[in-house]
Amino acid sequence: MARRVSVVGHLGGPLMRVGVLGLGTIASALVEGIAEDGHSITVSTRSAGNAARLSERFDTVTVADNQAVVDSCEILFLGLTDPVYRDVLSGLAFRADQRVISLMAGPNMHELAGLVAPAKLVARMIPFPSIAIGGSQILALGDSSAIQALFGARNWIFELDTEAELQNWLCAQAVLSPAVLMVKEAADWLVQQGSEYEKAEQFLRELVASSLSARPCEPLLRALDTPGGYNQRLRQKMVSEGLSDSLSNGLTRLNT
Repeated sequence: MARRVSVVGHLGGPLMRVGVLGLGTIASALVEGIAEDGHSITVSTRSAGNAARLSERFDTVTVADNQAVVDSCEILFLGLTDPVYRDVLSGLAFRADQRVISLMAGPNMHELAGLVAPAKLVARMIPFPSIAIGGSQILALGDSSAIQALFGARNWIFELDTEAELQNWLCAQAVLSPAVLMVKEAADWLVQQGSEYEKAEQFLRELVASSLSARPCEPLLRALDTPGGYNQRLRQKMVSEGLSDSLSNGLTRLNT
């Protein structure tokens, strides 16, 4: 069962030595989210452009090679890609006093634990780009205490119990991309009717975000179910043309 955890007060907690291996979009956003909290953060030279940008922007961020990143930290985040993580990790020496947290959607904890020994792989963490500014959702499996300490004051942490449950949630979160596409295409439609794209997109994006944050889906759907109303008519048309079946089938395929 998932548990949503909101942790308050950790911005004034103990400072930590943080390392990040791999510096793609998500790992870079993670660094941005804590870079002004005073922690010492060392990032790898992989994705040199992101590394340079972060080190130039934040005094707390330094860049080093992979082994130097490992040597510098007490908490290590793994943001490596599937094609390279085995080769990268097998060539590094870890310490028994280190905690490791995986940001990778692919490899499970059992597989990664052997690659980082004698360090302890304590958790898997799935963040999203908005972690850079806070108010984001974080999926966590395992011991989430370090995740809570670093990110809990600004973000929502959803604790999961098993690898299978995490896999299900990874599939379900993919609804974000088609939802964003629908907003964009509705804005494009408004442009075709003569509206300005930036204004149309902002209106629709903020409309969806504020509506979903204001109440759960069931009462929101009831509120949007005015007989003969625009929302009801469009939803009924899309459902009749296979929207619900397409979503369910798509999620099932992702999970196989």
